[in-house]
Amino acid sequence: MEVENVRLVKKAIIGSKGAFEKLVQQHCERIYRTAYLYVHNEEDALDVVQEATYQAYKSIHSLKHPEYFMTWLTRIVIRCAGQFIKKRNNVIPMSDEYLSNLPEESNSDIEESSQLLHAIQQLRVSYRTAIILFYYNDYSIKMISQEMDIPENTVKTYLRRGKAELKKFLKSEEDTCHG
Repeated sequence: MEVENVRLVKKAIIGSKGAFEKLVQQHCERIYRTAYLYVHNEEDALDVVQEATYQAYKSIHSLKHPEYFMTWLTRIVIRCAGQFIKKRNNVIPMSDEYLSNLPEESNSDIEESSQLLHAIQQLRVSYRTAIILFYYNDYSIKMISQEMDIPENTVKTYLRRGKAELKKFLKSEEDTCHG
């Protein structure tokens, strides 16, 4: 499977639109999830994915190592999400109206998920990026190090500090709710 992906990337680099389209289709769920974790809104995430796909298509010829296509594409998605957030200048969390219209049995799971996403959004960008890549995209420490262009020990520090801040934030939220 990996060899097939590298072959598709090489075809895309030399100009094959079909190969690029196949690559994007293979990874669309993952890049959408990454975008959504940054912008917390379905429509905005789709806009980010569309912009990132366009940027990737325009610059695919500059990809030097086809085996790192997904890392390269994720970096573009993160950059586009950051630009989108700057343009919007604030993050709009899921509305209570949306949550109240969901089936009853899933409300508690969605509420917990929403709280976690809100907590992640409160983190510094470096901590947030490390946590999203590690826990949501299953990147290794080494891959995150390459993606963020920082040493592996710094990635570990970001993950540790990010988790500590999340724990603090979620505990204060829990205390506020129960207290």
